[in-house]
Amino acid sequence: YKFQSNKGRERGRKSVGNNRRRRERERRRERERRRERREERERERRRERERRREREKRRERERVKNSEK
Repeated sequence: YKFQSNKGRERGRKSVGNNRRRRERERRRERERRRERREERERERRRERERRREREKRRERERVKNSEK
């Protein structure tokens, strides 16, 4: 009787460890995904800013050319 209950407890503890590990893995994966998304957004913003700056420069050049005429 005692032995059996002990075995059950052992198995229980092990499964708890497994669950904790799985939760840790899930959390880590979630964090990774969030970081990826954030970096992607950052890149997008940077690209957008670059494009805007290019447009501004082009407009400036156009204006200068027009004023020189």
